[in-house]
Amino acid sequence: MMYTSVIFAMIFVFFLSAVGTLALNFIFKFFGKHGYLGNLYPNVRGGIPRGIGLVPFVILSFYLLPKFNNLVLIIGIFAFIDDVLGRKKCVPLGIEWGQLSRGIGILLIMIVGIMEGLGVSAILIALLVQPLNISDMQPGSTCIVTVIMSILTIIIMVLVNSPPTSELLAIYTPLLILIVCLGYCPLDFSGKIMLGEVGNHTFGVALGIAFYLVGGFWWLLLLSIITTTLIAFVRRNTLKVFFRQRLGLINPTFGDYFMDVLTGGGLGDLARKYILKDKQYSVTNPLLISLGFRRLLYNPHARSSAYHRPNDVKPRIRLGR
Repeated sequence: MMYTSVIFAMIFVFFLSAVGTLALNFIFKFFGKHGYLGNLYPNVRGGIPRGIGLVPFVILSFYLLPKFNNLVLIIGIFAFIDDVLGRKKCVPLGIEWGQLSRGIGILLIMIVGIMEGLGVSAILIALLVQPLNISDMQPGSTCIVTVIMSILTIIIMVLVNSPPTSELLAIYTPLLILIVCLGYCPLDFSGKIMLGEVGNHTFGVALGIAFYLVGGFWWLLLLSIITTTLIAFVRRNTLKVFFRQRLGLINPTFGDYFMDVLTGGGLGDLARKYILKDKQYSVTNPLLISLGFRRLLYNPHARSSAYHRPNDVKPRIRLGR
C-alpha cells in the first residue's frame, strides 16, 4: 500500500513540476515583455524568464520530510530575494543586496539545522548552495548534476540499506528531487528558462538533505565532494574560457575548476576581499597548482594580478558571474 501511495505521489509531483514550469514560464514571459519583472526577465537571447526555480522550490517545500522542508523553505525565500534584487549595491555594507540575502539564508540554515539536531551536517548542507550556484551558469548544467546525484544517492541508499525516515523509505527524498527536476528540466536544457538562485539553491540544500539521509555526516561529506567534482567536470569548458578571459589563467588544471566551483562566485570573492585584502599571492609549487591553489588564492580585489594576462584577450565577456 505504501509503495502504491509513493508511486501515485511521484506521478502527481511530476505533473505539478512540468505543468507548473510551463505556466510560470508563460506568466513571466508575458509580464517580462511588458517590463514588469526587472531582474526576473534579463535581456539574454532576447529575454529569458529567471527564477522559474520557484516551481521546484514550492513543491520541495511541501513534499520534503518534516523539519527538512524548513531548510528548503528558508533558503528558497532568501534566494528569491536575491533573484529580485540582483546586483544592486547595499551601500552601507559595500556588498550587493543579493549577496547579503544569500548569506543570511545560508547562516539561517546552519542555525536551524543545528537546532533540529543535524549538528555539523547542517553547515555542510548550507554550504552546498555554493557549488550548485556555480553550476547554474549554462543551460541544463544544474539539472544534469541534480539528476545524476539523485540517481547515485538512490543506488547507494539501496546498497547500504539506509534506514527509513518518518515511516517512508530512505529513497523517498532523492526520488522526490529527481522527479521534480525531471518535470522542470526540459525548458532549462533548451535554454528557454533559468532556475535562478531560488532554483539552484533549492536543489543544493535538497541534495544535501538526501546525502545526509544516506547515513549521516560522512556520507554527506563524500557525496558533497563528488557533487563538486561533477560540477567542475560539467563546467570545465566554460570555466576554461572564464579563467583565460577574466583571470588570466591560460593553463588551468582540473584543481582550478574544482576550486572555482567550491570557492568562486560573489560570496567567495567577498571572503577573499576581507581575508587577502589587496594582496595577490603567486603560486608556483606544482602540487599546489594541481590542487587548484592558484584559483583559491586569486584575489579580484588585489591591486595587481600575479598572473599573466595574454595581450590577445579582451576581458569583456561575462559568463554569468
